[in-house]
Amino acid sequence: MENPPDKKPRSPLGLIFLTLFIDMIGFGIVIPVLPLYAKGSASGSIIHATESQLGWIVGIYSLLQIFCSPLIGKLSDRIGRKPVLAVSICGTAIGFVVLGAATTVTMLMIGRVIDGISGGNISTAMACIADSTTKEQRSRNMGLVGAAFGLGFVIGPALGGILSKVNLSFPFYFAAGLALMNAALVMLRLPETLTPEIRATAKEKASLGEVFGGGRARTVIITLLSQVAGITGFSVMTAIFALFCAERYGYDAAHVGYVLAYVGILGALMQGGVVRRLLHRPIEKPLAIIGTAILAVSMAGLGMLPVGSGLGLLLLACTGISIGNSLSTPTLNGLASRAVDAHAQGRLMGLMQSAGGLGRFLGPMLGYALVKYDGIRAYGHVAFLASAGLLALDCVLLCFLHVPPPPHEEEAEESAQ
Repeated sequence: MENPPDKKPRSPLGLIFLTLFIDMIGFGIVIPVLPLYAKGSASGSIIHATESQLGWIVGIYSLLQIFCSPLIGKLSDRIGRKPVLAVSICGTAIGFVVLGAATTVTMLMIGRVIDGISGGNISTAMACIADSTTKEQRSRNMGLVGAAFGLGFVIGPALGGILSKVNLSFPFYFAAGLALMNAALVMLRLPETLTPEIRATAKEKASLGEVFGGGRARTVIITLLSQVAGITGFSVMTAIFALFCAERYGYDAAHVGYVLAYVGILGALMQGGVVRRLLHRPIEKPLAIIGTAILAVSMAGLGMLPVGSGLGLLLLACTGISIGNSLSTPTLNGLASRAVDAHAQGRLMGLMQSAGGLGRFLGPMLGYALVKYDGIRAYGHVAFLASAGLLALDCVLLCFLHVPPPPHEEEAEESAQ
């Protein structure tokens, strides 16, 4: 009697997508809510933060990720993706609870600090994708990350705006509940993607030398600089967008959420459909450059919207921002993941998230500082133009990017000679 053939292991990609999707809903919920703690913007709020304080409240989360994400990534290379991902998400839930209970600016800061220290979930999930796919498929499957981000932005900001009508604390408690549900999903359903062989190798070799060595230093450094410049520019917009809409158009949190939902729907359609199909072809670098250029032009257009312009022009600028971001984000992540071998994926993705964290810290600080130079009628003009300049710099950096073969391919080539 013949033994039945072994079943093919179930791909974790669908569950990783769902995990990121739920995570990004929680992240998106707070986007239209946190800026409303700025003095004069949150009617009836017992907390009145200045714009400078708000810059720190928004940015401190990302500042901490600069230091914590590489450590979390390295830890996931050693003990596995699943436990690290679950603990990170639980930390996010605790941070949301503190934000919901906050009655002072200090408590808001503490909530963001807790979330920032434990915020390694995105880089760990990206490492899961890298574990589960071949190098040729990675950019294409990194589109799943972008699609989850996009769908999370469809539901999250709109939901945050609607829930804020109850009170400003309710969206944070709701996001905490989502995070706890997500942690349970990871623990119960997500298979461990880090194989024992890769884990054993990582314990011996997963150092910075594995990321920067073997002629990869130039590629990794340019990729990290591109990540910082691009995300700083993009984060200027996301940080001040709610206040921009409130001051220029009189929108409340719900209306801001609807606009961001439109951006998210378009982004999800682009990344989940169009971009994944395009990435069958070896055109990642041109796509990244084109996407970043579209972002830069659209951001400049947002900054130069004439006073009194209506919703149509606002949505036109947001359309370009969504399309540009959809083209650039998954391609850059895919290019980065192909530069190192399997056992260093967690460490590299941790560095990528740290670079992104630096951008998400600098962006809000820069954005809230620059809006002080604008009058109410031109609110955001200088900040959006500065954002466009940073994205143009990102385009230049991408032009110099070259991705060498992963280390194991280099060794194979040397052996063949």
